[in-house]
Amino acid sequence: MQGKMAIVGNGDSVLAFRAVGVDAFSVTDIKKAEELIKTLAKEYKIIFITEDIAEKLDEVIKRYLAEPYPIILPIPYKKDGNGYGMEGIKRAMDKALGVDIFIDEKK
Repeated sequence: MQGKMAIVGNGDSVLAFRAVGVDAFSVTDIKKAEELIKTLAKEYKIIFITEDIAEKLDEVIKRYLAEPYPIILPIPYKKDGNGYGMEGIKRAMDKALGVDIFIDEKK
């Protein structure tokens, strides 16, 4: 499991990650995505998941928050994402550092 990374996402959007050594898994069915995450969690330390899939698997992802590995990071899916990916990154940073390092631009 040493340092293995994967990305799970909808369509071909994940294929570019292969160029940087990340194993890419394209899914369209949410139930299959859920099973894939459970399988990958046994082997990978970091699992990126596009926010469109992650949002639908929020309960599954939350099960892994108390564990040191895998780290499951939702990432923005499109330029105008819905914010779920950034919220996931904030949660991961808070877990790792114990503080929110992002400045709330709305204040």
